[in-house]
Amino acid sequence: MFRDDFVWGVASSAYQIEGRDPQDGAGKMIWDTFTEEGRILDGKDASMACDHIHRYREDYQLMRLLGVKAYRFSVSWSRIMPEGTGRVNDKAITLYRDMIMTMRENGITPYLTMYHWELPQALQDRGGWLNEEIIEWFGEYARVIAENFSDLCEYFITLNEPECFVGLGHLSGVHAPGMKLHYRETFQIAHNALRAHGQAVINLRKYAKRPVKIGYAPTCGMAYPASNRPEDIEAARKVLFSFYNPMDNWTWNVAWFNDPVFLGKYPQHGLEQFREYLPEITEEDMALIAQPLDFMGQNIYNGYIVRAGADGEPEFAGRAAGHPKTAAGWPVTPECLYWGVKFLYERYHMPLYITENGMSCHDIISRDGQVHDPNRITFLDQYLSALQCASDEGADVRGYFLWTFLDNFEWDKGYTERFGIVYVDFKTQKRIVKDSAYWYQKIMEENGKMLSINQPAKPVLFLNPVFKQMIWGGDRLGKDWPYEIPGSDTGECWAVSAHPNGDCTIREGIYEGKTLSQLWEEHPELFGNTGLDRFPLLVKIIDAKTDLSIQVHPDDSYAKVNENGSLGKTECWYVLDCDEDSSLVIGHNASSKEELADMIHNGKWDGLIREIPVKKGDFIQIDPGTVHAIKGGLMILETQQNSDITYRVYDYGRLTDGKPRELHIDKSIDVITVPAKPVEQSVMPVGNLPAGRMNLLISCDYYKVWKLDVTEAVTVGQIYPFLIMSVIEGDGLINGQMIRKGDHFILPDGYGEVKLQGNMQLIISTI
Repeated sequence: MFRDDFVWGVASSAYQIEGRDPQDGAGKMIWDTFTEEGRILDGKDASMACDHIHRYREDYQLMRLLGVKAYRFSVSWSRIMPEGTGRVNDKAITLYRDMIMTMRENGITPYLTMYHWELPQALQDRGGWLNEEIIEWFGEYARVIAENFSDLCEYFITLNEPECFVGLGHLSGVHAPGMKLHYRETFQIAHNALRAHGQAVINLRKYAKRPVKIGYAPTCGMAYPASNRPEDIEAARKVLFSFYNPMDNWTWNVAWFNDPVFLGKYPQHGLEQFREYLPEITEEDMALIAQPLDFMGQNIYNGYIVRAGADGEPEFAGRAAGHPKTAAGWPVTPECLYWGVKFLYERYHMPLYITENGMSCHDIISRDGQVHDPNRITFLDQYLSALQCASDEGADVRGYFLWTFLDNFEWDKGYTERFGIVYVDFKTQKRIVKDSAYWYQKIMEENGKMLSINQPAKPVLFLNPVFKQMIWGGDRLGKDWPYEIPGSDTGECWAVSAHPNGDCTIREGIYEGKTLSQLWEEHPELFGNTGLDRFPLLVKIIDAKTDLSIQVHPDDSYAKVNENGSLGKTECWYVLDCDEDSSLVIGHNASSKEELADMIHNGKWDGLIREIPVKKGDFIQIDPGTVHAIKGGLMILETQQNSDITYRVYDYGRLTDGKPRELHIDKSIDVITVPAKPVEQSVMPVGNLPAGRMNLLISCDYYKVWKLDVTEAVTVGQIYPFLIMSVIEGDGLINGQMIRKGDHFILPDGYGEVKLQGNMQLIISTI
């Protein structure tokens, strides 16, 4: 969870949403010229954009309905001061004051950004950011801002992303004003921008009508380590604050645009590396730039991976094949919002707001008239969870502004990218709230409680079986099932087990490699927080090449006293396969304990043992005290208590290593139930149950077991502490993941609905 006073908001910029009006009095700005020159991807301009200057009241009402409590917006320099200096456009002052008052009426706290790239064209004609007079111009603009809005607005941000308007606007030329200048000129522009920032801070404080809080919002890709090894972490930290970019992308740098503002000096490494390109930098310049600020803003969208090389120097790690990307082609790297924030706070020790973060999606209006954007929800959940992790570990994170509220004019990309949580039909200007907006509303209402970091991860738990070689075992688990078995005498596949004699491991995902018993101890929430001292069930597949011994199991009370606190053993069998004339030993023919003891001690096995015919698809419940044995040729799926306590009554005189196997005669006589359950109650045919539903086979004190035949799509609700699923025939899909015969997995508590399709049979169990 975030701090109680955490600020949740959305962000935008003036030019991207406002639009124009012939009577608005606004001056021309550099992006107007840029669009006229045909420099926009789709050939469009922002003359309409989101028509926000006419629709802001409805937009702020919509924000209120969606629970937005803070709004980072920019005002347009060219709208307020059409020539950039001197004359103030009263219509703009009236418009923005009414905007801010309307925000406040809707319970929205305004965060005003002075400059989000809206440079008046009149100032560009005079040299723009390359002209040192811009320090004075921007200071004058700050005075106008303070005089007209500080009574309504407490929070101000001077510059947004100088890395972009310097580099993209003046080095690569892909943004307005579209220039490709010499490196020396771009360093002058950057220095001018930082000095202008400092002068703006001075004038905002000087002319404000009350105390105000001022920040600054740079950006950059964040370096993050390839692993948690200290050397990788140090390598990522070094790269983030050093100068590894080629010169044609030098502005994409954290330290050059942050150190002067927050530490009062340019980084020494940069001063040395860029010496030949730098303007004169005086002590007075640095004092001006390093004006005290109240907070640091940072726009973070993605990052890149760094590791320590063999020589100890940082090296850049490539991204995995098929790595996730946004619609804009940007990598999805939530780690950047953890490591970036962590590194920034370690270096600057400033209260921090994430002033922009979000993603472009391929949003479309569905047939139901809504816009479903699950990718954006997943993105935001991952990024915000990473941000909370940084906050939990001590970074002073004060707030988060999602970019953006409305789909808008996305600079040089025009209307080809949609970053909003509200869809805008640019032809009709209709707004449609996307699914992500409703999700974000809940995040804001609950202060992040429903983020995945605050909810235990509950994926499908696929298990690696454990195999047991037995005197009576065979090789069908390797021939008829997709298992790599240890030998041709493999009798048991412990498919779902947390027993010390065979503890399954998780096959994949975030818990990969953990044993089931570990998960039970470390994450009881996955299993419904039952309070039991061990995972209660064990699921096996038994391949009997020859007859198993005749045996019996104790109940809990007997095992607790006589088997060092072990559980007893109640089990049930589903016949997976057998010959036509197969049978099982189930029950006995003794009428009293005395007769039972006599028949056992005197070897009257033919009279004692009761065999019952069975066929494929039969189900048998084996209660404690039931004499039983699996005969050769049968393959059984067994669901049982998590216990390996078995008392062997008779073993056909077989030898292991030249010696008879141990029998447990006295204990067997103690626990065998007399008389045995009637024959007609022993076997239940379940091979032809209705398809498409969970057919209950047994419900007892220890487990419930169902059979599910899937022939068409079926939905199952996971409402139990956990559900164990074993695919015993066929293949299909479970919530989009392919499963096949031989897969065993657990659906954790709270997993929700499960969608199954294909042609397959499953045995399902729970407690």
